[in-house]
Parts: sequence; structure tokens; C-alpha cells
Amino acid sequence: METTGIIILAAGASKRLGTPKQQLTFQNKSLLLNVVHTARESGNNIPVVVVLGAFATQIREQLVNEKVHTVVNPNWPAGMGGSIQTGLQQLRRIAPQVSNALLLLCDQPFITTNLLVEMYALKNTSGKAIVACSYGDSIGTPALFDKSFFPQLLALSGQEGAKKILLAHPDQVATVDFPQGAVDIDTSGDYEQLLTNS
Repeated sequence: METTGIIILAAGASKRLGTPKQQLTFQNKSLLLNVVHTARESGNNIPVVVVLGAFATQIREQLVNEKVHTVVNPNWPAGMGGSIQTGLQQLRRIAPQVSNALLLLCDQPFITTNLLVEMYALKNTSGKAIVACSYGDSIGTPALFDKSFFPQLLALSGQEGAKKILLAHPDQVATVDFPQGAVDIDTSGDYEQLLTNS
């Protein structure tokens, strides 16, 4: 029986925004709680790890009543690679039998449970080791990795994200169309546009 674990990356300092994006409100919840609830609803007893960094203390307070495991990446300023590494190490500690890891970002507000379920199904039917989302001219997160790619995820460092692995192994990647994946919140203008259009 394959087990999927989820890693939510929420360690960034939101420098361009000027306020913690994890705590911005969207649809009556913070962006982080939106993605936490979506992750929890995508399957029974799926282990969920939230990787924190900047503002870890205040963000962790939001999560005290959630069934998630939090871990702090002490090197969060160095970039996303270390957060992926920290999250996967924690996931393997709490769920050693895990055979897939799904990476989610807290600033893609349109991730849905249905999207995640579609990704799990495609992983099972496609015969591919990775399922990623396609939007614009790009592929990226959410991205689901078979455990055969765990060593490469654990080798990421600095600013390297999982996209490096997606681009290096195109023959191993199945994709799900997710046009709204192009919406992410990096600036106050992005956030204003999100609130205006939804």
C-alpha cells in the first residue's frame, strides 16, 4: 500500500510583501490554514509536515489545533532547498514507510482537494515517478515525488527548488493541468488582485 506524505513549505520571510504571507486572509482563513485544510482533506490519515522559518513562533500558534507536524528550517534564509530537505527528513521521521511526498506552497491559493486527489490518481495510473502541475509555459508545484527521487530532494540546497528535478527528468514527469497555479502571492499587488478577482 503506497503512502503519501505532504510537505507544506511556509518558511519564507515574504520580503517583497512586507508582512507574513502565511497569515494573509483568503476565504475567511489564512493562506496557510487554507492549504493545511486542503491537504488534510485529500486523504485519510495523510501525514502533513509544515516547514516554518521566518515568523515561526507566531505562525506555529495558528497551527496548534491542526493535525500537522511542524518543523523549523534553521537555515530558511538560504532558500527553498533547505526547507524541502528539512520537511522530507521530518516526514520520514514521523512516517518511515512513506512512499511518495507531495510538495505544496502556502502562497498558491487555488490548490483544491480535488486537484490533489487527481494527482494521486495520476501517479498510480501513469507509471511515472513524478506528477507535477502545468500552468503557463511552466511545470511546478504542487508536485508529487516517488520515493526513488527522495535522495535528489534531500540533495537540494540554497535557492534550488524541486523544479530543478522536474526539468532534469522530463521523461519521468506526468502533468495535471492547473492554470490557476500561476497565481501566487509575492507582493501586495498580487494579494489585492487575488481579493478583487475572487
